Amino acid sequence: MLNQVCLRTRDLDKPWSLEAYRSVGGYSVLEKIMRSKQDPKEIIDTLKASGLRGRGGAGFPTGLKWSFMNRDLPGDKYVVCNSDEGEPGTCKDRDILRFNPHQLIEGMIIGGYVMGASRGYNYVRGEYREPYYRFEAALKEAREAGYLGENILGSGFDFELHGTLGLGAYICGEETALLNSLEGKRGLPRFKPPFPASHGLYGKPTTINNTESFASVPAILQHGPEWFTKMGVENAAGTKVFSVTGCVNKPGNFELPMGTPFKDILEMAGGVRGGKKLKAVIPGGSSMPVLPADIIMGITMDYDSVVKAGSLLGSGAIIVMDEDTCMVGALERLLRFYKHESCGQCTPCREGCPWVWKLCKKIEDGQGTMEDLETLRRVAKNVEGRTICVFGESFAWPIGAMLKHFYDEFVYHVEHGCCQDGPKSKRVHQHG
Repeated sequence: MLNQVCLRTRDLDKPWSLEAYRSVGGYSVLEKIMRSKQDPKEIIDTLKASGLRGRGGAGFPTGLKWSFMNRDLPGDKYVVCNSDEGEPGTCKDRDILRFNPHQLIEGMIIGGYVMGASRGYNYVRGEYREPYYRFEAALKEAREAGYLGENILGSGFDFELHGTLGLGAYICGEETALLNSLEGKRGLPRFKPPFPASHGLYGKPTTINNTESFASVPAILQHGPEWFTKMGVENAAGTKVFSVTGCVNKPGNFELPMGTPFKDILEMAGGVRGGKKLKAVIPGGSSMPVLPADIIMGITMDYDSVVKAGSLLGSGAIIVMDEDTCMVGALERLLRFYKHESCGQCTPCREGCPWVWKLCKKIEDGQGTMEDLETLRRVAKNVEGRTICVFGESFAWPIGAMLKHFYDEFVYHVEHGCCQDGPKSKRVHQHG
């Protein structure tokens, strides 16, 4: 059951085209909704019944999120898609935009109808030039076919949709920082409450979802909620696009049912590169806690199972590390990224992120002390829960998990000034 929902056009000729999308029933749901003027509450109830949860990382129930915004309020309302996936290891939204942009567009139009919004925006990661142009071309096709603009399909419903390209700031993946960026302001996270559902873009009610979340909606409404729930497991319905990178033979995106065993996903990715042993895996993007091989090989990839194992499913980005990976070097590489991407708004991030990176770099260079290790742990712990957004946890969790599962490797670096397997052990980023 590969590529059943968000990537269902992937194997077709010109899968990004309107013709390809229509061949799998694309826009049939929107046409039905427009003809019947379906009650928006019925659509929300269907999404609730499907068990769809947000695919951007938080896993919040999509149907419930769509019910928060009062569609009957007068004035402007917006729907916004977060395609600004900057998490290292994550590239699922890129393939949805490249291979099935029309399904995202249909999902956003339906979202606009449900929310009573007349305008939507898709904020695309700045480095995603080709996906952005594919999305823009699909918008043009949809507009010419009568699916966008005024009086869509004669229904009396008006909705316009625009794409916008970010400038490469990781922090703009946080929904309120994204809204600030859309408004032309510096991309800084906002205090919550108020939440976007009541005070979002330009201070107006706004519903924000991830690319994969919006793209799942048309398929659910087309085939029914039971079809979607049967593909997953309890508390994790449907499919998930897993981005597999690192030390594997066939890196890529694999859309699979929730609850698929990790060992099966690893096999689909061609196994560990060079036939080497698996050492560790980050199961949900670089900000999630790492899991050693003996734990990850025994779990299924769904929200609850990954939590029980000691990590989080996050964005579904699976970063594989083989037996030669230096965990100290891998952590240094991650912390260097977060040091560079901190927006600097909160003191714990602004001061803490460079601090922990310097400590980790010092240990990797063979100049660290046991006191540095303890300081690394203590600073990471003190950052958690003390920032406006979850960026603090994004670099604190990897530190905690690395020290929990691979503490001896860090101690060896302190005592011997190099990796256990010698100074030439590689870092995971050399295989990503």
